[in-house]
Amino acid sequence: MIRAVFSVFFAYLLMIAAPAAAQNVFVQVEAHPSLRVAEERAREYGTAFDDLNGFRMSTGWYALALGPYSANQARARLLELRRAGLIPRDAYVSDNQPYGERFWPVGGALSQPTQPQPQVEEPAEETTTLVPVEPAEPVEVEETPRQARASEALLSRDEKKELQVALQWFGFYRSSIDGSFGRGTRGAMSRWQDANGFRNTGVLTTKQRGQLMEGYRSALAALGLGEVVEQTAGITVTMPAKLVEFEKYEYPFVHYKPKDNSGVRVLLISQAGDDATLGGLYEIMQTLEIVPLEGERKKNRNSFTLTGQNDQVHSYTYAALGGGYVKGFTLAFPPGKAADMERVIEIMRDTFETSEGSLDPSFANADSQAIDLLSGLELRRPKISRSGFYVDGRGRVVTHAGAVQQCERITLDETYEAEVSVIEDGLALLEPKSSLVPLNYARFASRPGRLRSEVAVSGYSYEGALEGPTLTYGQLADLRGLNGDESLHRLTLNALPGDVGGPVLDTTGAVAGMLMPSEVEGRRLPEGTSFAKNAAALASFLSNNGLTASALVGDTQMAPEDLVVAAADMTVLVGCW
Repeated sequence: MIRAVFSVFFAYLLMIAAPAAAQNVFVQVEAHPSLRVAEERAREYGTAFDDLNGFRMSTGWYALALGPYSANQARARLLELRRAGLIPRDAYVSDNQPYGERFWPVGGALSQPTQPQPQVEEPAEETTTLVPVEPAEPVEVEETPRQARASEALLSRDEKKELQVALQWFGFYRSSIDGSFGRGTRGAMSRWQDANGFRNTGVLTTKQRGQLMEGYRSALAALGLGEVVEQTAGITVTMPAKLVEFEKYEYPFVHYKPKDNSGVRVLLISQAGDDATLGGLYEIMQTLEIVPLEGERKKNRNSFTLTGQNDQVHSYTYAALGGGYVKGFTLAFPPGKAADMERVIEIMRDTFETSEGSLDPSFANADSQAIDLLSGLELRRPKISRSGFYVDGRGRVVTHAGAVQQCERITLDETYEAEVSVIEDGLALLEPKSSLVPLNYARFASRPGRLRSEVAVSGYSYEGALEGPTLTYGQLADLRGLNGDESLHRLTLNALPGDVGGPVLDTTGAVAGMLMPSEVEGRRLPEGTSFAKNAAALASFLSNNGLTASALVGDTQMAPEDLVVAAADMTVLVGCW
């Protein structure tokens, strides 16, 4: 009987104590031997959890614990936070037995339940009116580096690759997309954090990863990157569809014009051909306005790349030979879009695929057959073109000084680069930048010609519109210029501005002078009147600058057709860019 009564009494005590004990369970997160360290960690965790407690333990250490919960709630909370990477992997469920004095929150009331106390009737007190307090704005949670690394560990390999791609897009990452966060990726993350005002840890928090990916997806959405299949050209490529739209076929190009004033253009290149076709395209592309002069040029056996930049346009061109076709693309864009377009170039290169077939040469547009257009594209033209002529076997050229003043770049026959060696008395001596051996060069007349004898000016009258120079015939009218200038001859012939700087030849093929501009001392000459710097003045100019003028021996008359060939071989189109 006594045993039965005792058993019932003991069971009753357990029933009383069970609810309270069930609520005295915590998730212990960390413990530290230093109070200062424990308080610092409590401040970090306290921004994320509103049920954080700090206790001094019986061992002298300081514990950080979440709770209190029931036993089931504690186990569920532990698993939830572990999976999210918000607490260490070694966190565990604990009762309140080892916990003593509470140090966190500072000045806060105990949040864990206490053992039930006997109810004592309190004397009545005056009623106090409580003023409701507005809830504080929620504090945005930022992970600690340890939490960030834990949450990062839960990412899939594909998610990690996406982060690398996003870092690469914004120019912070340059290595391979492999989903492995090594030194290169950590460095990229550090640089991204620095650039975006975050503490540099090399590990992105959940919030930072979200910001990075949101920015990346927004950038992609703004470009509208999508696959374009050009069956006519046999090309498939990913392009910025929100920035360009199809315009026309103009062999060997498929033209995509700017959309909504984006300033971006795309050319798809497609033609049947071989090595010679590839080489020809390489040269032709560099004559187009869409490919600025400044930039890297690189040509291999089966491909080439061209980059160009100026203050108006940047461009990138890639073309390759394969399977009997030359195919590629050009992307042109305003300088302000250079950062985004650098990534677009990489995407276009990575996704560029070819198939059988190419554009037919019959794809042409009659409206674009102007002399300054090629396949619907504007050709680059010098700001001024004049004539000149070779004066020795090394390719040095004499021309009028006005043709080469204030030029950023000087070309000979639009092919060879040259630089000014000297300017003197209205004459300019040009030195080719690379080795150049002309077909013919000037042999000067050893004595002045006879008045009213026939002469001819060889020059690019139409400033390069024709493939070669033309001869303009006239007569030697006087052996002096205005005001008795004995370095000039007066000619009777109808020359054009493009002829200025060209050689004046007599009927033997000797160079009797160089054509000067039609304005002298601010006065325009009468129509049909020109002046030429005579052979003696030219020879003196060359001698003063270390060259020996070659004289033509003999006075045999040349046949008109031979004179045309000799003049064409020594005459040069001088371009000032």
